[in-house]
Amino acid sequence: MSEKVLKKNLMRLDLKFGKIDPETAQVKQYELEKDIRVWRVFLNGYARNGFVVFDEEAMSKEEIMNLLGDLEPQVKAMRRLTVADLVDESMSWNNILGKMKS
Repeated sequence: MSEKVLKKNLMRLDLKFGKIDPETAQVKQYELEKDIRVWRVFLNGYARNGFVVFDEEAMSKEEIMNLLGDLEPQVKAMRRLTVADLVDESMSWNNILGKMKS
């Protein structure tokens, strides 16, 4: 990945849902995964929470909230991160421990 891509700014929204079930969560997650502006998404229909990481230059928070509107989303936390941060957070514990030993 190029240095420019690794420094790209993304937004992560941690969400809580008022109205969601496992089947609806799965369908909505799939719909969001198909959008190239969304980098990572996880919706948990059992725990009624989830998160969405998206390119804030290409997509607004309001657009995400509208797409999830029927699930009654509430933003619990928001934070900016880079693609490099997202990659680091996505590594398995084995990879992280391996990096620490090097």
